[in-house]
Amino acid sequence: MRKLILIVVLGLALGALFGQLMMSVPGYWLVRVGETSYQTSFWFGLVILLAVFIVLHFGLRLLMRLSRPVSRFKVWNSRARNRTAMKRTVRGLVALAEGRWKRAEKSLVKAADDSSTPLVNYLSAALAAHYQGRYEQADTLLKRAHLSTEGADTAVGMMQAQLMLDRQQYEEALAILTRLDRHLPNHPQVLKQLKQAYLSVSDWDGLRRLMPRMGALQLISREEREQLEQRAYRELIGHEARNPGDIERVRSLWADMPDHLRTNTDLIVLYAEALVRGNQEGIAERLLRHSLKEHWDSRLVLRFGLLDVDARRQLVVAEKWLQERPNDPDLLLTLGRLALRNAYWGKAQEYFEASQRQRPSGVVCAELARLYANLGEHQKSQLFYRQSVELLDKSLPLLPQPSQEAADKAKKRKTA
Repeated sequence: MRKLILIVVLGLALGALFGQLMMSVPGYWLVRVGETSYQTSFWFGLVILLAVFIVLHFGLRLLMRLSRPVSRFKVWNSRARNRTAMKRTVRGLVALAEGRWKRAEKSLVKAADDSSTPLVNYLSAALAAHYQGRYEQADTLLKRAHLSTEGADTAVGMMQAQLMLDRQQYEEALAILTRLDRHLPNHPQVLKQLKQAYLSVSDWDGLRRLMPRMGALQLISREEREQLEQRAYRELIGHEARNPGDIERVRSLWADMPDHLRTNTDLIVLYAEALVRGNQEGIAERLLRHSLKEHWDSRLVLRFGLLDVDARRQLVVAEKWLQERPNDPDLLLTLGRLALRNAYWGKAQEYFEASQRQRPSGVVCAELARLYANLGEHQKSQLFYRQSVELLDKSLPLLPQPSQEAADKAKKRKTA
């Protein structure tokens, strides 16, 4: 209401000002054409001139439009087709989301040429064709997508790689993703697809190098990263360890390994085994000794007792451990083996028997049986061999076994 009152007051003021101006500035227009003359007041003539100018302006614009009917029609037709294409594109995307692949492909391809976003149409249509199992058509649509839009290399490449992964064409997908990674380092989606490709082709070296990059961009959880890194290094060390002459490669892998993995018992044991195969038992002994100092594990203790290094020094080290863990059965077993390697037969017997008292074991019984047999105490040896077999039998799964009655029936069938 206030705005309306303000407009009215402003209009009245301008009208009064204009009226005063008309009275204070008199004048007239005189137009003579031949013998005919026209005369009017200055202000009325000014209004007529303004009206003539407006009429001429709009008249000329109308004539210009009428002089280009074909181009105007083309513009109108293009806009109409674009609106139709947009509707078809929306229908196609909805059909794609609903899993109606054939309908989606048809709508998207039909609308692509008139769409303002042909790249979206062709990529989505390629996905629909792929889900129908029409792989050649999907590849053709990807090529058309690449030609439709300048600078579409990345989008088309990522879509192509994903389709290759879905078709289990892992080598082809990896080649595409490697090329994309060179041009677009640290692209989140490319890195995620690379992880999938490396796992599919068992490229453990590529996977271990990829993990820090994904971790830096927070594209992977800490738990998954540790699991994949552990798997990658386990596979790499295991593969390299099969060739004892490549021990330097194994040591290089261990040096490159993240610190948190060097405390993993599985990897420590695997690395120690590789060192032993590569005639690096001294390094393996230091590794196990240092690892046991950091964290105690029975597998490391048992492997320590099987190394062929300075047995006397090993025995001294293990007996110091025994002061802290006097009832550890695995440590006692290891001490027994180290005593054997030092030719301390009585001490070996004591350690083995102490281990057996702490935890009955078929392995310890077998060690005692072998020791007593070599000492000439065959009765005790036979006793521990039987105990060893009984303990091992208890660890076997429960499976049906033949009985005497079943054996008698089998004999009767044979004689019959």
